[in-house]
Amino acid sequence: MTRPARDEEKYTGIWPVMLTPFDERGEIDWVSLEKLVEWYLAAGVHGLFADCQSSEMFFLSDKESRELVGRIVAQVDGRVPVVASGHTASGLSQQVEQLGAMAQTGIDGLILISNRLALQGESDEKTLATLQQLTQQLPATVDLGIYECPWPYKRLLSDDIVQWCAASDRYSFIKDTSCHLPTMERRLALTQGTRLHLANANSQTLLASWMAGCHAYSGVMANFHPQLYVWLFENWRSQPQQARRVADYLATAAMIESLDYPACAKYWQRKLGNFTTMQCRVRGIGAFNDSFFPAAVDSMARLGDEIRLQALRQ
Repeated sequence: MTRPARDEEKYTGIWPVMLTPFDERGEIDWVSLEKLVEWYLAAGVHGLFADCQSSEMFFLSDKESRELVGRIVAQVDGRVPVVASGHTASGLSQQVEQLGAMAQTGIDGLILISNRLALQGESDEKTLATLQQLTQQLPATVDLGIYECPWPYKRLLSDDIVQWCAASDRYSFIKDTSCHLPTMERRLALTQGTRLHLANANSQTLLASWMAGCHAYSGVMANFHPQLYVWLFENWRSQPQQARRVADYLATAAMIESLDYPACAKYWQRKLGNFTTMQCRVRGIGAFNDSFFPAAVDSMARLGDEIRLQALRQ
């Protein structure tokens, strides 16, 4: 079923940060990518975030990034909206060229990376000035967003930047990685009545952030059990007691992220039959395989299946 695309609903719900499957040679595995896309969609997700940190975008060439996103957009074919980044360049002119090319892939939203806007230690004023220059030079035909990517360093957006984005009417999506409910509540107040949507990346604060008015979840754990996140988003108001149980499980299960992500997620995707390898470009997989990590992922998944079945019976 095609999701509604009205502006107030378009950037709500569950938005997995997509993995990139690689073959044994370290090249993109296109067949596995097709399986992954259909797996997300079968789970009922509301949108996809392609070519992000989980996609190992800093380890993809610009050509690979554009082909990756172009194939995803073509396969999805409007079933859900797709946003993408690939914003890895440093110089302003290179960023304009890189982002402008990504905007031509057919995506609904183009996501800027906050730490590309200024060097670590530079001021928020420099960040805003760069953002304003970039915004002026990017196509007005595509929605814009910002992701507070933690690597190579995390730059959280100042209130002035959030307010400017909201007032500009160009920005529709912020992926918040503050992991701090009061910060999200402040940002929601600053953007109230605008088209800017706040997507929480943090499972531990997720339910509380939705209760406060946050619009979406866009985090790594949707690579393990997106169905549970979809259920929680669609039922937390009508089934508050069961929603609290699901949210408590998701908050605890999200600690798996610390076990050599994205290797742990690729392990799970291989176990599901979507991926043929666990190959990563960002890290080796030997430490994951030679540890208790696989058993921990398996235990988390088994318990998650029980929680999901209980929720569906309500």
